[in-house]
Amino acid sequence: MKQGTQKLDSSSKDNGKTQASRDRYPDALRAGALLVVVFGHWIATLPRLENGLMTTTDHLLLVWTGAGVLTWVLQVVPLFIFVSAAVSADGAQRRLEQGHRQLHWWAGRALGLARPTVTYLAVLVAFVLLAAYTGGRLLGPLNHSLTVHLWFLMMLLGVQALLPLSVWADNRWGLKAVAGLLLVAAAVDLLRAGISTPGELLELGTRVTANGGGIGWLNAAAVWLLPQQLGIAWKRGRFSGLGWGLALLLLGLLWLAAAVASGYPVAMVDGAFGIPSNLLPPTLALVGVMWVQVGVVLTFESPVRRLLERRRIDRVVTILGALGMPLYLWHKIAELPAAWLGERLGLPIDAGIPGEAGFWLGRLWWILLCIVSVAPVMVAVVTFEMRRKRDVVSATGTSAILVGGTALLGGIVASLALGALPGAVFGLAGVAAASWLLRAHPQPVAKPATHRTTARMTSEQ
Repeated sequence: MKQGTQKLDSSSKDNGKTQASRDRYPDALRAGALLVVVFGHWIATLPRLENGLMTTTDHLLLVWTGAGVLTWVLQVVPLFIFVSAAVSADGAQRRLEQGHRQLHWWAGRALGLARPTVTYLAVLVAFVLLAAYTGGRLLGPLNHSLTVHLWFLMMLLGVQALLPLSVWADNRWGLKAVAGLLLVAAAVDLLRAGISTPGELLELGTRVTANGGGIGWLNAAAVWLLPQQLGIAWKRGRFSGLGWGLALLLLGLLWLAAAVASGYPVAMVDGAFGIPSNLLPPTLALVGVMWVQVGVVLTFESPVRRLLERRRIDRVVTILGALGMPLYLWHKIAELPAAWLGERLGLPIDAGIPGEAGFWLGRLWWILLCIVSVAPVMVAVVTFEMRRKRDVVSATGTSAILVGGTALLGGIVASLALGALPGAVFGLAGVAAASWLLRAHPQPVAKPATHRTTARMTSEQ
């Protein structure tokens, strides 16, 4: 993909590309998105200490209303979906043309996520058992924080399962498919709000978020499929360039301003359950973030591509691309040793709230402790992943894939709902079962490329 305009008739050439000619722009975007999420999670976690010991945690969004605007940058899930769809579009099209079952491809993707997640949950269970034996003082305040980030894996697998449908829709309708999803998302919010007169549109956001989920959960599909549909269209050159970028950037900012004015929450992530939310379920306001992010991608595409032509920058992007998803999976566990170090060293990791003296210095200390703590974790994770079997053939049986996929999603849901204790225990059982069900039994000696998965979770297959 160059300047977002590479056509599908060049897909045969793509098969012969070497790693040196790999398009690094999507890699850089995904790596950057994951880094933003990692640092955003660390910044948002506010340890609270009593007598020098951590007793609980706050979320930045709950103590500082101004933090909501920051989530317009930190909520990068639409960007990740957009780029992943662009990278995967040609492969999905080839499978459609060749009559390959998309379910087999999804099984490979699911297995590629399940295997490292099993490792993470197994380590987390070990922490849980150790905490149960020793009293678990640090685990309690961070219990849900250690599993909350797994929601992204569940959402990503759900969206990717519908990738063939998105490719088919682009083949048939082009950008009209994007418009169709947008109309569906708008209709869902209008119905959720119970709009009956034009004047009530001025309070759309307030009415939407006051009415709970209900029909709004249909937007869990429509809103998250929007960036996927848009990413496929970008890959196929249906829109590109500085003009489109600036137009989408302006549209996004106006969209967000109008959404907030109508009563939608400013924040695009949640600080707690049970409060007005743009995420549970997704709302029209979240679409504004997508417009802004896609606008930035197009606006800065040319200068960033020129920067990526430098060998050193390309090398950094390659490393970040390989480590991005493992870092995302393991970054939350670094908060445990970071809190322990903060206590032992007497550092100001509990610095009150924004506006108080020393708050941002305390945030800096907390982030530095998280970086120091996650470094040895990443060394251990990379060492483990390099030593274990990297290429595993995924299952081809429909029943095994469906049951395995259900076990994977069920394990993630259990971890999300119940936290590290006891959620990680139930989650490990489900994800481990999925890892076994989603692989071929027995593993063939010669591994066919069409059904191969590796421990690298962000590569396109």
